[in-house]
Amino acid sequence: MKRLSFGLLITTMLFSLVSCGNGSGGPSETVSNGTSETSNGIAITDQTEETDKTDEMEMQGGEEIMESREFNFVTKTVTLNSGYEMPLMGLGTYSLNYDTCISSVTIFLDNGGRLIDTAYMYHNEDAVGTAVRASDVPREEIFVTTKLYPNQYSDAANAIDDALEKMGLEYIDLMLLHHPGKDDVKAYQAMEQAVADGKIRSIGLSNWYIEELETFLPQVTIMPAVVQNEIHPYYQEIDIVPYIQELGIVVEGWYPFGGRGYTKELLGDETISAIADAHGVTSAQVILRWNLQRGVVVIPGSSNPDHIAENLDIFDFELTEDEMEQIKNLNRDEKHDWY
Repeated sequence: MKRLSFGLLITTMLFSLVSCGNGSGGPSETVSNGTSETSNGIAITDQTEETDKTDEMEMQGGEEIMESREFNFVTKTVTLNSGYEMPLMGLGTYSLNYDTCISSVTIFLDNGGRLIDTAYMYHNEDAVGTAVRASDVPREEIFVTTKLYPNQYSDAANAIDDALEKMGLEYIDLMLLHHPGKDDVKAYQAMEQAVADGKIRSIGLSNWYIEELETFLPQVTIMPAVVQNEIHPYYQEIDIVPYIQELGIVVEGWYPFGGRGYTKELLGDETISAIADAHGVTSAQVILRWNLQRGVVVIPGSSNPDHIAENLDIFDFELTEDEMEQIKNLNRDEKHDWY
């Protein structure tokens, strides 16, 4: 009888341990386990497995090498190394004045968009906040990104509070340093503290490249969740994008259509136009889809309601490997901005 009782006790304890091991936590929850595959063959991994991958790091030469983040084409999101989900397709608000910005963000949200990108230097953080607060879309479904500019780096803690106050939001989903500058490490450390204080959920960098990252990363504690750079078919960052992704950092591209003065040429490119005709879509949609299939989040800017809706409609077609290669061959290493 004593042996039977002891055996039952051991069984109960083992069962309890197994049950505890199956628990999950973190910023987001999942309802299923395992992986699935989209129609384009890109692996889709659920949050539980993605979290496990974040924890699995290999040590090479004393440095932590993390797996790249996988895009989920079903939910249209990617799980950042911070544990939060970020939409794959967003709205850039650069150059949008107050009223136009409110209108554009509202149209974007009404059409199902959820990622909005602003910055201190865009002078429209207040407009973004107004549109977000006025929307019927729950705040937790909207992903707001803003940036600190170098003239704020020396007093970044107060600059973070100013951004929150301007937008009227309780937290910022993602804050980036706009580009390298004096006191950038100090500013990043202030963002790290703001993460600990619950003011910011994820942090990252904008306009950082391989050399800058190699110098910067050893000086900070939290691995950037996102690096946002100029990326378009004429400036593809062919070596830089994989380097960043292999660190477990999501790459985000601004100027997807080449930027002012270059958009007409890029959208009229014969190769891109031919691919668009083959799929019955626009050249803009082809470029955005090309970015996603490379694992690059996109934030095209627009104040045109039709274009905003069109840019969001990029999940019902797939570029072939040959078409992806054709676009890759358009690379000129031609940067269109000074960042």
